Amino acid sequence: MHGTTEQVCEIVNPDGDPGVLLVCDHASNRVPDELNDLGLDAATLARHIGWDIGAGPLTRRLADLMNAPAVLCRFSRLVIDPNRSLDHPQSIPPISDGIVVPGNQDLDAAAAARRADMYHRPYHDQVAQRVAAACTQTVPALVAVHSFTPVMDGYERPWHAAVLHDDDTRLSTPILKAFERYTSLLVGDNEPYTGYSDLTFTLPHHASGRGLPSVALEIRQDLIDTPAGVERWAFQLKDVLTGPLADAAHRTMVAPS
Repeated sequence: MHGTTEQVCEIVNPDGDPGVLLVCDHASNRVPDELNDLGLDAATLARHIGWDIGAGPLTRRLADLMNAPAVLCRFSRLVIDPNRSLDHPQSIPPISDGIVVPGNQDLDAAAAARRADMYHRPYHDQVAQRVAAACTQTVPALVAVHSFTPVMDGYERPWHAAVLHDDDTRLSTPILKAFERYTSLLVGDNEPYTGYSDLTFTLPHHASGRGLPSVALEIRQDLIDTPAGVERWAFQLKDVLTGPLADAAHRTMVAPS
């Protein structure tokens, strides 16, 4: 059994520019009814462990401003994390940022496989279909939109945003350069996370494996947790993305990494 497209993802602006695809893996904190909120209350699910706060609205607004198609996940990362490989120990996290997730305790193989078949695989099938269709017209760039918590393990993160990438820096280098126009912003280069590590699945799977240009953008959650913040950052991201995405040098495939 597989989840339907409507259950697993939201498609925004499907007929937009095929030269870029926005993806938002952690856009929702929704838990399907059958899982009984995983034993968590609404306040806990609304925290950063349930989703990337602000990332969904930011992705939708950016898709509108850039005339870009976007795929947004419609289930919580606590159900099964679409940005982790299925064999990753945190694919279905039993504990997240110190919080025990009752509904994820002692899952047997059949229950884990059902979540993979219902949610993880159908979501990635949709991303793959969008990428394949775009590749018939151009070399699409994939841009993942995430947000990060201002404090982790007692450490106050100083960055306002981050640009994450692997060894292919076709997009990350000019985007970081474009961010320099915003002198008040501190933008991390593979900080606070390290590139496409084992904590990343979507971009390596859909972009790096095909030699497509890609980049992940992380915005600090307290900067996009209001409509005004979303609007501000959507325009800033459009500004820093437009030039790099228009560069013809990105419209060729490179050997997959």
